[in-house]
Amino acid sequence: MKYKVHRFEINMVQDHGRLEHFLNNLKGEIVSIIPNIAKTTLFQIYGVTRKVDFLLIVEKI
Repeated sequence: MKYKVHRFEINMVQDHGRLEHFLNNLKGEIVSIIPNIAKTTLFQIYGVTRKVDFLLIVEKI
């Protein structure tokens, strides 16, 4: 089995349609979607708010 990892830059408020289009156009099976949570502000460091910068999408080819 071969796997391919895609990095998908995302703005969680606006890009749900773009993410849906990307996922529907993949040829293989989606194994996992891993969010990268950035901690850039003081509120995010203490866990009050969170921001997802990008998603890692693992595809089985």
